Amino acid sequence: MKNMSTSEEQTQPASRTRRILVAYFSWSGNTREIANQIHKIVGGNLFEIVSVDKYPSDYDETVKQARKELETGCRPQLVSEVEDIESYDVVFIGYPNWCYTIPAPVASFLSKCDSTEKTIAPFCTHGGDRLGESVEDIAKLCQHSLVLEGLAVRGSEVRNAQSKVSEWLRKIGVAE
Repeated sequence: MKNMSTSEEQTQPASRTRRILVAYFSWSGNTREIANQIHKIVGGNLFEIVSVDKYPSDYDETVKQARKELETGCRPQLVSEVEDIESYDVVFIGYPNWCYTIPAPVASFLSKCDSTEKTIAPFCTHGGDRLGESVEDIAKLCQHSLVLEGLAVRGSEVRNAQSKVSEWLRKIGVAE
């Protein structure tokens, strides 16, 4: 399967018989909120990506650590992995946009799981940078997957994003 980037190719509907995983990494709780909204609509299983080493509670310190991890190509150890990842057909992957891309724990998760022939649906929360280069970076890590158009939700808008989430799910063909 190849990565697809045109909106025509991305609207292929997902079969109702597909197994769905909603995996997410959340530092402040914003991405968790969007993951829960997606899960409420599409069902499947929820999985929180958690790094063994915790991030600082201070935002500026977290940004410094995220930059350092990005510069060094760090792949932090995760607390747990998804059992039976091969059984999922559609994987929603959620994250805060850090330094215009995915956080290191998400890169660790994607590097360790076999995403071959899976449909990957990225979603992020952000403070103004939208998706940045995250979808392209996910496509590099998931070269044998169908990577759909991503969803970006501003962190300050997550509590009221249900209609935006629903619209995106319809657009990518995962919900009616």
